[in-house]
Amino acid sequence: MIKKEILKVMSVKEIATDSYEMSLENEYISTHAVPGQFLHLSIPGHTLRRPISIASCNQMDKVVKVLFKTIGTGTKELSGYQSGEQLDGLGPIGHGFPIEDLKPNDSVLLIGGGIGIPPIYFLATALKERGIKLQFILGFQSKDFVFYEKEFNMLGETYIVTNDGSYGHRGLVTDLIPNVSSFDRYYACGPLPMLKAVKKTLAHKKGYISFEERMGCGVGACFACVLKTNDGIGYKKICQDGPVFAADEVII
Repeated sequence: MIKKEILKVMSVKEIATDSYEMSLENEYISTHAVPGQFLHLSIPGHTLRRPISIASCNQMDKVVKVLFKTIGTGTKELSGYQSGEQLDGLGPIGHGFPIEDLKPNDSVLLIGGGIGIPPIYFLATALKERGIKLQFILGFQSKDFVFYEKEFNMLGETYIVTNDGSYGHRGLVTDLIPNVSSFDRYYACGPLPMLKAVKKTLAHKKGYISFEERMGCGVGACFACVLKTNDGIGYKKICQDGPVFAADEVII
């Protein structure tokens, strides 16, 4: 259930160029959030809330971690928050990644691009606890934007791709798909062009994709974030019906 919550800022640190990790204390969200869900944070002076994906939850410490990039004035202000300050947030919002039918020793490929990587990390930790075999392909603009490589390496074999080749492999995440071992399912989150390419390349595989999208209300009232679907209904809202969809469910 979505609730309006006050989140206490524990820390904010820059983990790569223009990329920040924020730790927030909140019992309800840390207890109820599942991989794939997000928070809708209010920033004073800005009309619209900012949707920020959840990167991890620690129920014992009541801490939620989110990662974001400073791509505008709102997220720039968010990066300047200090320990002890508070944020008004709605959450957890959206449907998470379906994982209930996976069995121990099933093999999964997880693909993330840029700021679509944080929810992939949250998902990976949950899958690891279930005994799922993991492989990762992570895409970044360049070496300066790479984050969480060590954390992913601790969970499974990790391939890094950069657009300019300044770190890891040069090219696109889809270029590395032939390099991975066989897998039963894939999950992906990232920019729309990446999701289109992944869906086309892995059309023969069962998969789920999560959308990083600008939103208005975040709760399904404004129809600002819609996707065309194959189910005959026509359109679905990313915030309310997603942000995770079966790859063959949506038209992108």
